[in-house]
Amino acid sequence: MRLARLGAAHQTRLSFMRTLLRGMRRERWRFDRPMLDVDACGVGRALYRAIGPRRTYSLVAFAHYLPDSMRTDRVIAEAWDATFALVDGEPTKADLDRRLAANVPRQEAGRVTDRELVLSRANRSGRLWRHATERLAEGLQPDAALLEQVGYLMRTTAVYGSGKFGAAEHSALAGRPLMDGPFRAEMLAVWLIRSFAADLVERMARAAGGNRAVRLSPENRRRLGIGNSTGLGMAPFLVNHPLLLNAWILARETAIARVRSLPQAGKRERNAFRELLPRARDMADGWSTPDPLQSRRIECLRADVRRLMAHVEAGALDGAFPWNRLALWSEDALDLEGQELAASLILEPHGALVDDLADAMRADEPAGFRIRGDRSVGDMRDILRRNYGWALEMDHASPEASARFWYVSEAKLEPRLGERAEETGAELELPLDIARDARALDDALAESPPDAPMREALEARPEIRRMVRRLQISENAPYSEIRDNLISSEMRPIDIMRCKLAFFGATRFDPRSDRWVRVAMFQNAPYPEELSSAPEDDWMLPPPAIPEPAP
Repeated sequence: MRLARLGAAHQTRLSFMRTLLRGMRRERWRFDRPMLDVDACGVGRALYRAIGPRRTYSLVAFAHYLPDSMRTDRVIAEAWDATFALVDGEPTKADLDRRLAANVPRQEAGRVTDRELVLSRANRSGRLWRHATERLAEGLQPDAALLEQVGYLMRTTAVYGSGKFGAAEHSALAGRPLMDGPFRAEMLAVWLIRSFAADLVERMARAAGGNRAVRLSPENRRRLGIGNSTGLGMAPFLVNHPLLLNAWILARETAIARVRSLPQAGKRERNAFRELLPRARDMADGWSTPDPLQSRRIECLRADVRRLMAHVEAGALDGAFPWNRLALWSEDALDLEGQELAASLILEPHGALVDDLADAMRADEPAGFRIRGDRSVGDMRDILRRNYGWALEMDHASPEASARFWYVSEAKLEPRLGERAEETGAELELPLDIARDARALDDALAESPPDAPMREALEARPEIRRMVRRLQISENAPYSEIRDNLISSEMRPIDIMRCKLAFFGATRFDPRSDRWVRVAMFQNAPYPEELSSAPEDDWMLPPPAIPEPAP
């Protein structure tokens, strides 16, 4: 639960994109596109439907004209290349023509209703979009090297759900098979947006090239994910949802423990693992970023994957408890990126053993969690030392320990990070300083007799209530806290973001600072029309590289 390790996380079989696609394939969902009404400039609208056994979900897409000078991934943007809403059910013509057309393109400035589950927007990737449109119009496929370098035609700059801007609360999905898991509606929206991006570039190429134009090859379409640009707004989520964080990490750790406890590696599992390693090598070789720190980590990862391949070829999977021995070896032989990738890879051949844990990754977090006021102060201090000893051992007195503060931007209502010594606004600080609060709680409880009930301590010091709540949550949630100082000068918010994005299933982490990152989502995944016939859940790592097409 340290930031350095969370910031090296990779997607797994339990990541939300993968569990969603597995579930839709298993339930035999159907998909269609009743509308793609765009002009030669790519302006218009489209409608995609995901039709499940019990319910239908519809992605409404609006494509806009956006000058290059207005294209930005920053949250302050007020115009985008495309805007979207995922509708619960099917929108009527009146919905499309009036309510959705009037509000979805405006995003935060508009308002949707509880018929909408997700609100999103995206921008084109300038280089690849122009290149792909021109090449397809000429009857040629995009350049393989550029396609591999960029990885997506569009990138979302926000995917809002759970009640934002009038959309339905997550509770509206409670009890719905497949869709009541964490972020399932958001992942469905992003997957359908990927289809829209590919369809739109092909339609624009056809408008420019006429009969000479061609569509993207199936291989090139699969190579294209949907990009995502994410900033600080995502970071506080894991701190504010300790029970959900615990559920995610606990499911992953349980999956790893199940595999490590296997006494032998079966022939099928050994072969499947060996076949993954060259694909992992190609993934690491094709992953690049201008960020100096992440670039060094990727270099280490490339060496680590080759080290892992050699270790397996030397017989690492022979003998008793091979997966456990492999995990222990990785802790000594590999850096964090390599260790986390190895932990992800050992799950891949064992879907039948671990996939059920995806159903354990939801958590109800009622705001009214009842604090046990009858517990003794001494009992609570014992639990505090046991579960928050990492925080009590920190030096909270130095300026570096509280160098930053989290707050909400008035302009966009998004979390931001301020420098305490340089910026005003610390009086508006969000309560994300868990380590410092743990220290303050210990000091406050020292003022009460050990046998006193907690209700008396809370009456005397009501400001400790929030931390007492977290303390009592931690008794049954061992992974509920990030065990680092989240306001220190050394804290990298991007590590929190990567942890969350890895659980989504994102890849190709490309930090643009320690406060925002670009990633790819659903890269190599089947499209809706391919889902029923594609190999089941075999898209985590890319297949062999695409050869450059002949002119």
